[in-house]
Amino acid sequence: MPVWKKLNHEEIKKVVFEALEENVNYHNENVLGVPASHLDNKVFYQDAPFLKEAPFLSTLIHNPNHIGCHTLGKSESFFSGTQKIEKEVIKICAEDILNGGSDEYDGYVASGGTEANMQAIWIYRNYFIKEHGATLNEISILCSEDSHYSMSKAANILGLDITYVKVDAKQRTIDPSSLKEILATNKEAGKKYYIVIANMMTTMFGSVDDVQLYIDLLEHYNYIYKIHVDGAYGGFFYPFSTKENALDFSNPKITSVTLDAHKMVQAPYGTGIFLIKKGFIEYANTKEASYVEGEDYTMIGSRSGANAVAIWMILMTYGPYGWEEKILILLNRTRWLCEQLEKMNIEHYRHKDSNIVTIRAKSLNTTIAENYGLVPDNHQQPKWYKIVVMEHVTIEKLKPLIEVLKSA
Repeated sequence: MPVWKKLNHEEIKKVVFEALEENVNYHNENVLGVPASHLDNKVFYQDAPFLKEAPFLSTLIHNPNHIGCHTLGKSESFFSGTQKIEKEVIKICAEDILNGGSDEYDGYVASGGTEANMQAIWIYRNYFIKEHGATLNEISILCSEDSHYSMSKAANILGLDITYVKVDAKQRTIDPSSLKEILATNKEAGKKYYIVIANMMTTMFGSVDDVQLYIDLLEHYNYIYKIHVDGAYGGFFYPFSTKENALDFSNPKITSVTLDAHKMVQAPYGTGIFLIKKGFIEYANTKEASYVEGEDYTMIGSRSGANAVAIWMILMTYGPYGWEEKILILLNRTRWLCEQLEKMNIEHYRHKDSNIVTIRAKSLNTTIAENYGLVPDNHQQPKWYKIVVMEHVTIEKLKPLIEVLKSA
């Protein structure tokens, strides 16, 4: 049964303030052993009348700590009210957006997509070691060369090899011959286990990986593998822009997904989301966190409960149909932009279900790119510049760029 339903401002306010009432109140309760408090009231004024109408700001001031993973059962009881809101965010994302089964997933609001990707790789590394007796040199991260740099960061921190699959320069699709060569060569080199990262819209191109290609070839070579989907950019966009999504939890081969609310959802920074099937997050448990009620299964530890409230408020303000409408508007603007570029024969790439348009660097000069805030793939030697059609990127704002490109 869908959890995600549109609420009005009064309903949202009621839920959040009732949750804060369930949390500890440092002002009028004898809480002596927690190394935390409300925000400093000499700096942050806590009696402002407008706070009664501002649930997010009120949550910031109350300063709930969402340490741990609340989908597992036991968590710090001091913050049980706002933890319920975070659990609902996880449920909406796993079930209503990514088509997962009811209560079949764990997850938490992370510091961002980078941490959420690292959390997945950390879990699978530990899983392979514990359940299969794997050594580090037998495990490799496998991803396309268009993948986010967080995969390289995870490889470095977790002591793992990483292998990048080549992509077609124009279509940005995984090159099957490159993948075959990698899997065959690594088999001979003693690799046995893969942590596969499949992209649900890459950061630079908005391209989407063919996950079935990974599955078919990994099984052909008899590898043991787990698939994590990096939807840090596309997780709140692609499920609404496409009719067929092989990268959500309806695909039994997908075990975990990253989403990032500070991109398309326009939530504050620090609102990445990590989701994983039940039975796996335990491989990241830090038992030494014994003073934490419920222990800690997350990479980050202490987290702001206000960030979970922010995501929930935004999703509830739109509801599923309002969100779908928002994505349709952005898709229409993106199509308009591509039509203008095609009329001028400007070489560009766009996945048909994406709102990212990437232009060949040779098609425009550096001054135009800088004047309009286009982002290069490489600041030293750019080959591509991207435009991301966000809510503020209206046709009115795109039109001047088109006119400059025409005159150039």
